[in-house]
Amino acid sequence: MQQSIDNTHTSKKINWNTLVAVVIFHVLAIAALFTFNWANLTAALILWWVAGSLGIGVGYHRLLTHRGFKTPKWVEYILSIFGTLAMQSGPLTWVTTHRIHHAFTETEKDPHSPRFGTYWSHIGWILRGKAQNQTWADMQRYCPDFANDRFHQWINKYYWVPISILAVGLFAIGGFSMVLWGVFARVVFGWHATWLVNSATHLWGTRRFETRDDSRNNALVAAVSWGEGWHNNHHAYPRSAKHGLAWYEFDINWMQIKLLEKVGLATDVYAYSIKQHEEDEANGAVELNPVQDAA
Repeated sequence: MQQSIDNTHTSKKINWNTLVAVVIFHVLAIAALFTFNWANLTAALILWWVAGSLGIGVGYHRLLTHRGFKTPKWVEYILSIFGTLAMQSGPLTWVTTHRIHHAFTETEKDPHSPRFGTYWSHIGWILRGKAQNQTWADMQRYCPDFANDRFHQWINKYYWVPISILAVGLFAIGGFSMVLWGVFARVVFGWHATWLVNSATHLWGTRRFETRDDSRNNALVAAVSWGEGWHNNHHAYPRSAKHGLAWYEFDINWMQIKLLEKVGLATDVYAYSIKQHEEDEANGAVELNPVQDAA
């Protein structure tokens, strides 16, 4: 099993399919800058929220990876579909990678630790190695809670289908220029926002908690990732659906989870607080950066 989760920086194999796709997306994202109009920008911003916030932050991350709250299955499936629109692989692959990251943070088995270079942690890890090509054995090991769900198996294999349908719809509404903005420019921006969580928030920022890793809280990253940049808070208490613990730590993803709770679509919401941390410290019950969420 150790071989199958070897995602280290020492891998020399280039993932050519990923490399070609990343280059094409970046080229077309640059091309989008020459076709600006307000309709295109509006489409891109709305889809950035749907894919990056509802899909990745709320769905892939806080619901599927860490189970910080529960939803009806149909809500879980919709959030998973939204997540595929970010083109960061399917939910099983994404969650497996992220749970491995939490299980082996800043070690040789961490898929994207900045200790092996900023470039590696930001984008190099998807261009080489196995981090984005998880085996079925690893998916079953790290996602036993939903690896056998047939919907998730299908959407993980065909995660490119929803964005293909979206592209057709955008073309019908606003032509190819809207596809450039709503798909390529938006996806590339979302990629770098997510990758900054992997790289920048393990390099720059403040540390509220003395975790066993290099995680930091970074307001700029939080601003472009809907609240995911409060990374030291997150690594201290991974299961917490609330990452922004102070009043000034703006966390839009958390606000949306609370909204889901208010309308009855989210239950068993777990939210850690600074007050709770202080009480735990007083009682000698503090365990930062627990790994049980990662397996």
